[in-house]
Amino acid sequence: MSTTTCTQPGCTGQIEDGYCNVCGSPAGAAPLPAGVATAPAPAGGGPRFAQGTGLAPNPASPPAHLSPASSRVSTRTSSSRLETAAIGSARGSRTQRRTGTSSTRLRGHRIGAGLTVVPPTPVADPLQAIMATPQLAESKRFCPSCGAAVGRTRDGVVGRTQGFCPACGSQFNFDPTLGPGDVVGGQYEVVGALAHGGLGWIYLARDQNVSGRWVVLKGLLNSGDKDAYEAAIAEREFLAEVEHPLIVEIYNFALHEGAGYTVMEYVGGKSLKEILTDRRAANSGVVDPLPVDQALAYVLEILPAFSYLHDHNLLYCDFKPDNMIQQGESLKLIDLGGVRRINDDASAIFGTVGYQAPEVPTEGPSIASDIYTIGRTLVTMVLDFRGNTSTYVAALPPVGDTPVFQEYDSFYRLVVKACAPDPADRFASVDEMRTQILGVLREVVATNRGPGSPALHSSASAHFEAPMADSTGAPLGWDELPTLKVDPSDPMANWLAGINDPVGRLNALQGAAQDTVEVRLARIHAAIAAGRFELAQEGITALLNADAWEWRAVWLAGLRELAMGDVVAARASFNAVYGQVPGELAPKLALATTCELSGELDVAEQMYVVCARSDANYTAPSAFGLARIRAQRSDAEGTLHALALVAPTRASYPVARVRRAGVLVNTSTTLTGLDDALTSIKGVPVEPSLRSDLEIAVYTAALTQVLKNARVSGSVGGVVAKEQPLRLALEAAYRTRARLARGEDERIDLVDRANAVRPRTTT
Repeated sequence: MSTTTCTQPGCTGQIEDGYCNVCGSPAGAAPLPAGVATAPAPAGGGPRFAQGTGLAPNPASPPAHLSPASSRVSTRTSSSRLETAAIGSARGSRTQRRTGTSSTRLRGHRIGAGLTVVPPTPVADPLQAIMATPQLAESKRFCPSCGAAVGRTRDGVVGRTQGFCPACGSQFNFDPTLGPGDVVGGQYEVVGALAHGGLGWIYLARDQNVSGRWVVLKGLLNSGDKDAYEAAIAEREFLAEVEHPLIVEIYNFALHEGAGYTVMEYVGGKSLKEILTDRRAANSGVVDPLPVDQALAYVLEILPAFSYLHDHNLLYCDFKPDNMIQQGESLKLIDLGGVRRINDDASAIFGTVGYQAPEVPTEGPSIASDIYTIGRTLVTMVLDFRGNTSTYVAALPPVGDTPVFQEYDSFYRLVVKACAPDPADRFASVDEMRTQILGVLREVVATNRGPGSPALHSSASAHFEAPMADSTGAPLGWDELPTLKVDPSDPMANWLAGINDPVGRLNALQGAAQDTVEVRLARIHAAIAAGRFELAQEGITALLNADAWEWRAVWLAGLRELAMGDVVAARASFNAVYGQVPGELAPKLALATTCELSGELDVAEQMYVVCARSDANYTAPSAFGLARIRAQRSDAEGTLHALALVAPTRASYPVARVRRAGVLVNTSTTLTGLDDALTSIKGVPVEPSLRSDLEIAVYTAALTQVLKNARVSGSVGGVVAKEQPLRLALEAAYRTRARLARGEDERIDLVDRANAVRPRTTT
């Protein structure tokens, strides 16, 4: 068998049988991307420095073209409480979405994607896993035919493990049928029972024909249970076709005394359910959920197994924490007893209450129902999910009652989409979900670093280009928000890349040889740029009529509405896009922008913080947004923290440093703060006139403090904090600024100010 090295970043695996034996990615998969009024002058008035560069006493007036609603301010903090544009089933569409799993640009590399660390689970000696007394708990004994409780203790008499159901008369037997030393199929020597599963007892055995390797034998609950028997046979047939490094391997199917047993790979370690149980035990019996980043890392690791199954027209059906085993630093998907073919309409359906999608009993399982179980599993791992089989059997707890949802807004939007009541509103494929989980994981890890933490790196998005503008003085305009990437698989992708004339772009797009989706999206964007808003709306409506889930059309609708000044409508559109691609930052930046413009400052701040922390490409525009919001609240410390996020490598860095200096000048009550204002622009390329304005403002504020309190000591910008040295420094700053004046009147005014502040002399 030939092997090649996996192409995924950070993965050391080899391609075997078309898939990586470490991360599970298919061969040839494209790598995943990894805001001043100044202090009064003692004489001659104040300097002109820093208008609008620090803390403003009142919120800036909204641009005239914005709708009246933009002036209102609210205290909502969760984006889920904002209006959202209609998309998907909310548009009245009942057409089932096309589901596909063949795209490789949405697949990536292994556990945690190098973003977080999941503690390894020690692999114990298999012999230690054997049950000393293999007996099924009475609470789990039910008639295999009618489901009635059987084998229970009554009147002090211990319940029987064998007998007949008093409700329907069917025979039941919960005793292991195999014992130590039994040899199954002439090859597998039983060592003992490991556990009791949904289809019966599971045994540990040695393969006498293959170097005594450990194997697992999985038998039937009751040989007379027709559904269970058929499920076991089905499991044998399906699993004979399954070969993936993240899925337990099936070796054989053996018979012993009229009973059938599946022979599979022994996987040591612990299931996620056992890990959660251990955490609860270590927490004095109180539920201790997994950190959100670890839960996401687990699911991110196992999703390629689902992609593999779906690519082979198979459905898993019964995913839950019990069926993921961590073995050291790797995971395995186990217990494929419920696996069935996508087009199977006859076999018995196996699932678990609280995890199974609500439509399965009537419509049967699907890729969408598998995605639902993944979402429910994520929620179960991070919450004390009480009521998951009753009150919330087909719903999620309210955001207001769930701190995890409040802290990790993107995570909430992720599970809302995965667990949508309408199957068509869920992720269309596991690959699509995996891409969004990766983005959400990146945001969660960034959030966990704490407030004020800048992004550590930039990450390529599957759907958006990086933002190109920082918009230091006002919220981003519609044409400054990130642009959509062109799908390289579109037949017209190369042709679109060649249209570089912004003036004639709309005409060129009107004459495209093929009217593909990408051409239609580009035509809408060009129409917005040309001010042809009616034409843009026609294109948006046509796209959504063809596919009610085409969130890119809703994104363009938001751009159109923002360009027209309808901020509230744009906010709803961007909020809808956020719900569709919760791992993408572009919708969050757009939502933050429209929330800032419409007075939803708390939501805007939350979105800006997430963007600033998560991706270096988004840090600067988000930092300036944060600074504007915090300046409106007269939050000097918060404004300084925001401006400090702008990296020295960014073109807007000098602006951030000047604004930082302006905040310090206006709010500092000590000479240290004023000295820090000058230090802020040391070595920073700043216009000479602006630098002089800052010096004038700093020395003016310092002189004011000294005149109020003669006992003040220290220095500012190397000048001793005494009246005469400060007056001399202020005079020099005025004269330097006068030499830079643009007109004679300005020069004379500045010289007069210099003369007014100079120390009195006898000459």
